[in-house]
Amino acid sequence: MQNLAGYTPVPASPEGSASPLLTIEDLTVDFSGVRVLRGIDLAIAPGEALGVVGESGSGKSVTWLAALGLLPRTATVSGSVRLGSTELLGAAATRLDWVRGGRVAMIFQDPSSALNPVIRVGRQVGEVLARHRGLSGAAIRAEARRLFELVGLPDAGRRLDAYPHELSGGQNQRVMIAMALAGDPDMLVADEPTTALDATIQAQILDLLTAIRRETGMALVLISHDLGVVSETCERIVVMYGGRIVETAPSGTIFERPRHPYTQGLLAALPPFEGALRRLIPIEGQVPEPTNMPPGCPFAPRCPQRRAACETVVPPLEQIGDRWFSACITSNGIDAVAASELKSIPA
Repeated sequence: MQNLAGYTPVPASPEGSASPLLTIEDLTVDFSGVRVLRGIDLAIAPGEALGVVGESGSGKSVTWLAALGLLPRTATVSGSVRLGSTELLGAAATRLDWVRGGRVAMIFQDPSSALNPVIRVGRQVGEVLARHRGLSGAAIRAEARRLFELVGLPDAGRRLDAYPHELSGGQNQRVMIAMALAGDPDMLVADEPTTALDATIQAQILDLLTAIRRETGMALVLISHDLGVVSETCERIVVMYGGRIVETAPSGTIFERPRHPYTQGLLAALPPFEGALRRLIPIEGQVPEPTNMPPGCPFAPRCPQRRAACETVVPPLEQIGDRWFSACITSNGIDAVAASELKSIPA
């Protein structure tokens, strides 16, 4: 794991004592020689709810696709991803097939493209039950119906024989959740699971994920571009930008005292949860393309607090409080001398 300017691994639990369920160390991803993920270090504790937020292009989804070996062969992935003591990067396909769906399940953003349109949804869930839990015959149908009832699908027995196009977007998302739970995973990764849904269905899906996590004890990773979505669902939040983690802290700390200017900008652009309405302040500019990444801090061109050193220094992720890490030479109070010493740290 990196050891930049006193950086220490991000604890996986409030006490920092639980053995991590999943550990990511110095994870990098390149496509055709272009680096899109720039050294991710992260640990997830059993039963923890972690929110991963940032604008499109920040590297949120790529991190987890890389961790689970779901990127195309054109991607070059390096670093380490351990599930318990099992190394996943470079693992045999048979080992990854056992992990995916069994130990770690993933819900994708668009259920209409993730579900097979010509196979009944009950059979699709049944395939997971047969593969990862060894069920067969009537036991598959009974368990699939139980899962459909668990995720709140009305008339669950009849829905088993429906095709995806016969269900609404919210119902298809519930089918995806049921499929993810079919393997009885230790961790569920939900990639923008509510983006295509209206506000009422969004709230129902988030409440469902929270209830299932508490009932089963599984860990939950919720990927979103919206801090509001993860505000009441996750205990810890990771903020990503430009293929890096720029801030991570318990949810309460992030919302009450955001340290990194990018986190502050995300919150300023978010309607208040309570109290008087206020003018929303957008973050000017765009997320940089991986082929045109700034030489210093990736957020510097858009940052209202930038200094001259920000144009050349890649700030390390430093601990600034209890389970609280930030990567900013301005907000972390790194002086000019220390900043000049950081110039030797590779981007």
